[in-house]
Amino acid sequence: MSLPEHAHGHESAIKTPRQLLITVILAFLIPIAVIILLVNLVGSSIRTGAGSDSQSEEAIARRIQPVAGFKLVDADAPKVFKTGEQVYQATCSACHGTGVAGAPKFGDKDAWAKYIAQGYEDLLKNALHGIGAMPPKGGNAALDDFEVARAVVYMTNQAGASFDEPKEPAADGDAAQPAAAAAAAETPKADATEPATAEPAAAEPAAAPTAVAQAEPQPAAQADADNTVGKKLYESICVTCHSIGLAGAPKFGDKNAWAPYIQTGMDTMLKNAITGVNAMPPRGSSQASDDELKAAIQYMVDAAQ
Repeated sequence: MSLPEHAHGHESAIKTPRQLLITVILAFLIPIAVIILLVNLVGSSIRTGAGSDSQSEEAIARRIQPVAGFKLVDADAPKVFKTGEQVYQATCSACHGTGVAGAPKFGDKDAWAKYIAQGYEDLLKNALHGIGAMPPKGGNAALDDFEVARAVVYMTNQAGASFDEPKEPAADGDAAQPAAAAAAAETPKADATEPATAEPAAAEPAAAPTAVAQAEPQPAAQADADNTVGKKLYESICVTCHSIGLAGAPKFGDKNAWAPYIQTGMDTMLKNAITGVNAMPPRGSSQASDDELKAAIQYMVDAAQ
């Protein structure tokens, strides 16, 4: 006798031992997989900055470190001069690295040929006193003449010249001692038999009341003191182009030239300084940090307001 047709609807889907085994295994694996995914999801949501090192000791140290560092320097120690390469990287590369404003590009033998033909003395003279769009000492007045000479030799030799490395000047102390000895020898000694006559020193007049007012710092000087980091970077790097408005750079202190840039905001100006814009190379061809660049921009903006 056959079963009614409706009885077939209640038959189990598991018809073989193999299907039963697969069903049992999946019944264990699927819940376990779901539990593992939920644990990972909850764990990642409570970790701060997951996927980054923002909370590592190194990252925290970088964020809290001061903008400018300092080191103790012995005032009596001999001066340590920069090498030609160091001067080039810090000052000259802003223009010679890209060949901006007609400056002969670093390493370009054809561009340097006519200048090398003029001779080392003329090259050094032009570098010290300025020529064309190039300001004296490349705009970095803090450079020693010997450091400028080293930079000239470094750049020209990289372009095919064979100038000798300039000799380092004698230490000030070494030169001062012979000069002092010579001055002492020329000074006549006082005759011990002659009576010494001492004249009373005249009393100094009292300082005028206006002296106190003159000693008070001016607002501009106070602003410079408040942004020493920006001023230092400007005088060592930015001054090369911004002091004379080279290659379209807004000239230092020129309100009209700086107005369009100031309107874009600090974030835009800082971004352009970091990545470079128009003739300006990234970071002005320096190794300045973002904070130092921002300080230099603020220093120039303050001077143009």
